[in-house]
Amino acid sequence: MKAVFQTGWQYLWKQHARTKDLINIFSYKKDVDQAAKKREQEEKPQPAQPQGGGGGNIEPEPPKPAYSRAQIIGLLLGPTLFILTMLFFQPPGLSPDAQAVLAVTLWIASWWVTEALPIPATSLLPLILLPITGAVDGGEVASSYGDNIIFLFLGGFFIATAMEKWNLHKRMALLIIAMIGTSTQRILLGFMVGTGFLSMWVSNTAAVMMMIPMGLAITAQVASALKGKPEEAEFPKFEKSLIFGIGYAGTIGGVGTLIGTPPNIILAGQMREIFGVEISFATWMLFGLPVVAIMIAFTWLYLGRIAFKTSIKELPGGREVIQQERQGLGKTTYEEWIVGFVFLFAATMWITREFFWDIDTGLIYGIPGLSDGLIAVLAAVLLFSIPANRLKGGRILSWEDSRDIPWGVLLLFGGGLAIAQGFTASGLSDWLGEQLTVLDGFNLIIIIAASTIFIMILTEITSNTATATMILPVVAALAVALNVHPFALMVPCAMAANMAFMLPVGTPPNAIIFGTGKLRIIEMVKTGFYVNIVATMIIVLAVYFLVPLVWGVDLSTFPDALR
Repeated sequence: MKAVFQTGWQYLWKQHARTKDLINIFSYKKDVDQAAKKREQEEKPQPAQPQGGGGGNIEPEPPKPAYSRAQIIGLLLGPTLFILTMLFFQPPGLSPDAQAVLAVTLWIASWWVTEALPIPATSLLPLILLPITGAVDGGEVASSYGDNIIFLFLGGFFIATAMEKWNLHKRMALLIIAMIGTSTQRILLGFMVGTGFLSMWVSNTAAVMMMIPMGLAITAQVASALKGKPEEAEFPKFEKSLIFGIGYAGTIGGVGTLIGTPPNIILAGQMREIFGVEISFATWMLFGLPVVAIMIAFTWLYLGRIAFKTSIKELPGGREVIQQERQGLGKTTYEEWIVGFVFLFAATMWITREFFWDIDTGLIYGIPGLSDGLIAVLAAVLLFSIPANRLKGGRILSWEDSRDIPWGVLLLFGGGLAIAQGFTASGLSDWLGEQLTVLDGFNLIIIIAASTIFIMILTEITSNTATATMILPVVAALAVALNVHPFALMVPCAMAANMAFMLPVGTPPNAIIFGTGKLRIIEMVKTGFYVNIVATMIIVLAVYFLVPLVWGVDLSTFPDALR
């Protein structure tokens, strides 16, 4: 296990080094000069190397091995756990089908954690293993990969791709920053609100990737203007607060919508698969937006007034940089208007679906079969259908743009839903719940806090998507065993899976801000620790007080209707 951890850790650091090279476009001139010299040397024709065993021979780089040590361990560990579970793990009360699902889950989880195979490829294993073991019918397993939730996320991906293709996301972010103001605290708040808003609709990675270069452009301008002045010593504090603010806001903002971050959509899918409860886009926003607003407000105050308090009140050149960026975009293009219209159409339909268009309770007109996934796919079809400007040719989205869609994430969702279906169909979730009664008898708020803290620690070192996929079926079973509403455990666990602020390996935004070269590990751990503490408190209180208000449920008891 130690070897697996060390190998995985080294691999992640290599990715951070690569990210640093890609992102730090405002690095010092000497780095640019060194890169130029290196490029010149590479372009010069190299003298022919003598054949034979001369001392001047350059050894070719050895080919990359097919598997790392950690991957080999995981490759063997998965099938081994599967065989051992099938042959020797037969506790009382565990049915043969549940035993098979548990064995399959251990195999897949081992390969997910060690990445013995690419995660999307591993996510296809339920299609093979669940039917072969007789645990779940093959048709039912395959249907999990076409769940409505997956199409919601797919449509969201296409909308985000169109926004990025035509630069609408950048225009929206710059408008938000310009509206909020350009003093040091307002610049920080503007970047955080802009990043958080974008992260609700596009991936947090894309949002932070776009905002960091703009933030570094402003800090470069300010550094030049403050050179030789007394305020120069205070400049690093503002620079760090801005970089942290962008990264943290990208992580926080994704909590606001179902499509903002994978754990949210996994929660919605597994609630529907396990308990038949639908979490709509609008209902989640009623819960998620207040959490996002409180988290961003706290993080802004903490970074700007406590952790990196600075005496600089106004940024010389800050307003000019923002205006230059906006002017550089030119006038809003026809394509941006179209993408903006489709985006507003989809967002409005998502928000108002239950109130205005529901077949049973709609106030305007009931549309049969209308779902969040249907709305997302309709928006995507519109983007593929509407022509672009005649001078540019083509359409708003072409199929070539679909290469940027993270199809592997959709397969991971499908695999997770298939496993969740296996948990319920085989009775494994009930059996697990009976074993996980350690927290039985504790106060509900302690149970929520314990679940949140456990997932928050776990997600600092593991993928938030994989964590949510593996953990949510287990805590669903725990909710049944403890006789509490599933929301009491599943909602905080899904939210906690997003809230990793301490380590570069926690989330892509953390890796990106670390890759700027402006932050040290100890600063990330120290700063992120306090944000994690407050995030835990906010999640616990939001679940305890806000969930009952939004969904109208009693968290202290498990509803008979869900049994």
